[in-house]
Amino acid sequence: MELLGVALLCFVLFLSVAYLFLRDKQRFWLKRNFPHKPNPGLLFGHMDGNGSTRHAAYVTQEVYQYAKERGERFIGISYFFMPLVIVCDLSLVKTILVQDFGVFHDRGMYSNARSDPLSGHLFSLEGHEWRVLRQKLTPTFTSGRMKQMFGTMLAVAEELRDVMAEGCTTAISGVFEQEMKDILARFTTDVIGKCAFGIECNTLRDPESDFLKYGNKIFQHKLSAVVKILFAMMFRDWAKKLGVKAMEDDVESFFINLVRETVKYREKHNVQRNDFLNLLIQIKNKGSVSDVDDESNHGGTGEVGMTQNELAAQVFIFFVAGFETSSTVMNFCLYELAKNPDIQERLREEINTAIDQAGGSLSYDVAMSIPYLNQVIKETLRKYPPLESTNRMAVQDYPIPGTTHVIPRNVLVQIPIYAIHHDPDYYPDPDRFDPERFSPSQSNGRPPYVFLPFGDGPRQCIGMRFGLMQVKVGLITLLRRFHLRPTQKTPERIVFDPKTFILSPVGGNHLKIVQVKSDKVTKLM
Repeated sequence: MELLGVALLCFVLFLSVAYLFLRDKQRFWLKRNFPHKPNPGLLFGHMDGNGSTRHAAYVTQEVYQYAKERGERFIGISYFFMPLVIVCDLSLVKTILVQDFGVFHDRGMYSNARSDPLSGHLFSLEGHEWRVLRQKLTPTFTSGRMKQMFGTMLAVAEELRDVMAEGCTTAISGVFEQEMKDILARFTTDVIGKCAFGIECNTLRDPESDFLKYGNKIFQHKLSAVVKILFAMMFRDWAKKLGVKAMEDDVESFFINLVRETVKYREKHNVQRNDFLNLLIQIKNKGSVSDVDDESNHGGTGEVGMTQNELAAQVFIFFVAGFETSSTVMNFCLYELAKNPDIQERLREEINTAIDQAGGSLSYDVAMSIPYLNQVIKETLRKYPPLESTNRMAVQDYPIPGTTHVIPRNVLVQIPIYAIHHDPDYYPDPDRFDPERFSPSQSNGRPPYVFLPFGDGPRQCIGMRFGLMQVKVGLITLLRRFHLRPTQKTPERIVFDPKTFILSPVGGNHLKIVQVKSDKVTKLM
């Protein structure tokens, strides 16, 4: 009994210490007299347990609105039990992303290439390592490089078209229902497989492929993974010493082994292809990309290129970024076009007109220069940005200009992209889908930094051109051949899935697919 009493006392003492520790963490902003949202929860802070009930986009939007109603340019909150600053003022957004980039050059992501090799990618690297790698990779994402990959991407889009057409052919009366989220993820998987690895994934025909399996697994929100990431972000030095891994072993093994074997084969047989991996092999062996076009003529770096694991990490993040974000942008766009048939029809007509004027064939220059397509995609990115926010971390104590407040060193700063994109001060009636918002006259009338789907400043998304090209090729190919209509399963309003950190619809996106009746379109396709 005495031993049981001691054990109980130790347990109560542990709980008391944990409670006091957490409560002290939740008083971080209050103790500094920093503008903050009051009453954080003990464990979840201001996230309100959203990991199981609500997507973070909704929570961040509420905090943003709370701050603006009180005239605050910024506000401190508790992200679970980690302090975080949400920026609401556009001039401060510019200052953090661009003007004072020297203080905010890191994202605050956990990276430990020694024990977690796939974490050593451009998105999460910091400081000098990030600068060196960014310089090496920039020449791989120029418009000239994109043109080289265009034919490969178009071939995959035509396979998507054929799969959809077969569904129409076998369906009663030529109309069938398709869950678009799934098939678009298969499309982007095949595109990335070819453009990143030079490998035929064939997931459009075989949904059980390993590429799709591991791609989906990366975005699953397991509780254990969330706990590890939070621990690594809060206690970075300890996490590195303990060798914490954010990536699961089977995912790591799949990508590292795949890249190793593919590189080995290419180097042994001197295989040259117009894909991302070919460019990375050049960087690995020479330190830079050869035959760089005029747009990025930086010359060699004079350094050793990259290790095998570093190469694998870059291929991995390229796959992750292109696989899920591009497919969700297309998915949301097709949802809105199905709900707005007048916009869909106008876009189809403008696509066909542009291709007719180009002699009946789709080229990179045609795909990237259709004005109304650009407006539709921008409005989709406004309403559904792939990432609801972008983070930066102060590498030193930062006095906020024009105030007496200081953002402490190593504290995360969040730019709330989704909230800014839905601010009625910048976009009246923000829930309405209206591509005219991005006509030249309306775009020129808005202040800068109210449209941030790819971030901004030196850490703006390096793969932006590739992502946009993938989205445009997919949309053009589908819209030329098919009408899209809502079904009984199509929701009136999209609800975001809280189990994934990107914006993704709960329950998928079910649409009716009807073939376009046009001899001219059929002949050209």
